[in-house]
Amino acid sequence: VQLQACGGGEVQAGDSLRLSCEASGRTSASYGTGWFRQGPGKEREFVARISWNGRVTHYADSVKGRFTISRVSAKNTVYLQMNSLKPEDTAVYYCAAYYLPGPWVLPDVRSSSYNYWGQGTEVTVSS
Repeated sequence: VQLQACGGGEVQAGDSLRLSCEASGRTSASYGTGWFRQGPGKEREFVARISWNGRVTHYADSVKGRFTISRVSAKNTVYLQMNSLKPEDTAVYYCAAYYLPGPWVLPDVRSSSYNYWGQGTEVTVSS
């Protein structure tokens, strides 16, 4: 599967952004999708993950209650709605995926488990 991420930008603290991750290629098979981010001088970290059917989700504590991950199967697209953005959310955001044994299975929180990566999309939040 190939992934195309977009939607980043420069915003003020408290604003919202929606990132998109569109998949192409072998999209009929079950794959889970995760969002990761890498801030300036930081290691890449897990943000959110979603099962292939979009019914199971999980978030990092740092974004829980502010970010929402969702999937529109008809568009083969996973979204990351980011509300109440903070300066510490500034990072390059990446979507990633790998094939899973079933539609309800969540992908891993570890980036090393993912085989397919989109290009990063940069989010800058100023105070």
